[in-house]
Amino acid sequence: MNITDAEYQTLVRKGLVPFGPKATTPRAKGVEKPGHMNKTEAAYAAELELRRRAGEILWYQFEAIKLRLADKTFYTPDFAVMLASYELQLHEVKGYWRDDARVKIKVAAKQFPFFFVAVSKRRDGWDTEVF
Repeated sequence: MNITDAEYQTLVRKGLVPFGPKATTPRAKGVEKPGHMNKTEAAYAAELELRRRAGEILWYQFEAIKLRLADKTFYTPDFAVMLASYELQLHEVKGYWRDDARVKIKVAAKQFPFFFVAVSKRRDGWDTEVF
């Protein structure tokens, strides 16, 4: 399932996307303050909203869960997603992967009983990798 930018903007105007992109102070490309989505995350939120309306998922929320991996080391997945089967998944949306981010999701997948899903945007949809 994929939507165009115009369709996404229509969802934002109608208030149907729970989290739209928000203006922030300048940061590195694609990096937003905690609690604020970048463009890729906002596009994925629109995708999740379409899946929710189609009945594939029951609920999703941006940065809803913070996991403690070790002393002073935490990981906050981009989205908590509950499927129609009541399975809770944690989704991480990336334009590209830095080594530390990949290490954190692998450590979290070993420590916690969730499916961790890495999501990357491509021209015609989304690539996923399950940990």
